Amino acid sequence: MKYERIVKGIFVERPNRFIAYVEIDGKPEVAHVKNTGRCRELLVPGSTVYLERGNNPQRKTAYDLVAVEKGNRLINMDSQAPNKVVEEWLLKKELFPGLICVRPETKYGNSRFDFYVEYGGVDSQGRQLDAENDCELTGASHKAFIEVKGVTLERDGVVLFPDAPSERAVKHVEELIQAKADGYDAYIILVIQMRGVKYFLPNRETHPEFGDALQKAAAVGVKILAYDCNVQFDALDLNNPVPVYLSLENLKASLRKERLFAISKPLLTWYDENRRILPWREDPTPYHVWVSEIMLQQTRVEAVKPYYKRFMEQLPDIQSLAAAEEERLLKLWEGLGYYSRVRNLQKAAIQIMEEYGGVMPDTDEELLKLKGIGSYTAGAIASIAYGRKVPAVDGNVLRVVSRLCMDDGLITDAKVKQRIEAELKETMSDVRPGDFNQAMMEIGAMVCIPNGAPHCEVCPLKEICLAHRMGQEDVFPKKAEKKPRTIEEKTILIIQDAEKAAIRKRPGKGLLAGMYEFPSMEGLRTAEEVVTYLSESGLNPLRIQPLTDSKHIFTHKEWHMKGYQVRVDELVPRIISEETKDWLFIEPCETQERYPVPSAFSAYVPYLNIKLGKDNFEGKEEM
Repeated sequence: MKYERIVKGIFVERPNRFIAYVEIDGKPEVAHVKNTGRCRELLVPGSTVYLERGNNPQRKTAYDLVAVEKGNRLINMDSQAPNKVVEEWLLKKELFPGLICVRPETKYGNSRFDFYVEYGGVDSQGRQLDAENDCELTGASHKAFIEVKGVTLERDGVVLFPDAPSERAVKHVEELIQAKADGYDAYIILVIQMRGVKYFLPNRETHPEFGDALQKAAAVGVKILAYDCNVQFDALDLNNPVPVYLSLENLKASLRKERLFAISKPLLTWYDENRRILPWREDPTPYHVWVSEIMLQQTRVEAVKPYYKRFMEQLPDIQSLAAAEEERLLKLWEGLGYYSRVRNLQKAAIQIMEEYGGVMPDTDEELLKLKGIGSYTAGAIASIAYGRKVPAVDGNVLRVVSRLCMDDGLITDAKVKQRIEAELKETMSDVRPGDFNQAMMEIGAMVCIPNGAPHCEVCPLKEICLAHRMGQEDVFPKKAEKKPRTIEEKTILIIQDAEKAAIRKRPGKGLLAGMYEFPSMEGLRTAEEVVTYLSESGLNPLRIQPLTDSKHIFTHKEWHMKGYQVRVDELVPRIISEETKDWLFIEPCETQERYPVPSAFSAYVPYLNIKLGKDNFEGKEEM
């Protein structure tokens, strides 16, 4: 739309909603304000304004105030202009290519909507109906009501509506909801009377009911569109779409998604230059990825390397894993802890042999059916070994995303993990998904570290990271307070004669199931109590020596231990008691190949010259 006879002036004051005092060429004038809103942010004394001079000498005010400069922006504030530019735009068939008719100011229910339109129809001869035809013609496939709102309130590039409470605006939205329920299409078009803005938000601070009404309308299918305008001092035209967010939560979710979309390029560039050379990465077969990921749970990379090497030498494929004896498996896992992992590993291998013909499934849906495989491991195998776009979200990834987005969710909450998995599945790169997952894990392990200050100065995501921008890296991620571990006190007994030592097998279920341990007594006992205990168990102690106190921490409990080395004349008890019936008497060297002993007893195995885990592996490699 165009204005004529535009003059430039200076705003002085606004005594009421309808008029303003201005100066034009140094002369005071009274102007009609074509906007009854507050416009306090716009009409500031001394600001430059643009006025249209009327051609009716009988008018009390010779000028209409139509635009104002706000900083570097030119803002049209003519409240009649939005309807005019929308009508011009509709008739150009910009919104409805199959437009039949446009009728302004149409009554519906208790409201009068800005426009009624019909579109998408054909006449009796099958020809597309044109906008020149009358709205009363039949054949339109769509009928719609449109309400237009002009938006002039802007703060830091964000535009808001209304600038004052407006029950009328709420009523219009509610009537559009009813029209939608009655089978009409319904639109709200927000005309942003300026250009170059970021996004639109309802002004909940001024009128929360309007924001609520917009959300209800959107939920039932009312389309809410916003467009900025090309604004000139003498013209106004609709320009480009503007993002609409109906709540701060809606805005945050969208901005969060944009942030996650922005990760891939800098992350993969960094990964290509900084990734660690690891044996399972250099040959990422499904089996190699699977075993390495299970080993890496709760265990450092450097600690895993020798275990992985030994495991692959002895059990190079799924078939050999499925057929392995349990004690051999546990011995290979000795020192890694969390022994249920290796048991589930074998159970899954048996599943693969029986149900998948010995070939590991290639989708996360099928992988999740395997024993011991959760969403993280399934994502790692599917993406790294098979190139599928599936996220692998572990603690490292949760920490990185939490800091990137300043996520207040508890990373220990399964629902938070599921939400982040869904977000990453949508936003991660289609190209190199396996490398994306490994890069996220790598940056969490090497840069965005869990303990101590993260190395933000070398992080490729520092420009994207909200926590870094706000200096709150140490505040995220959020974690629930850990429950205190229960403490169990034990007295460990290294009982031996001239050749052999006593061990026993733990129960087949529960903590350290099926592993081997030294005999023990509940509580922290004195040497006299130990001697009495062994004598009553049919043994003849010759010498007793106190050993180092030790502590071992499990996930939910701690063992506090003291130990004694006891020399007996012979290990075979004179009587078989309840305490000694399940004892085994072995030569310590046998533990190199058999009898897996958990690292909980690592403080006591040196007294028998026993090596555990990778120490045992390294010792054999040196021989």
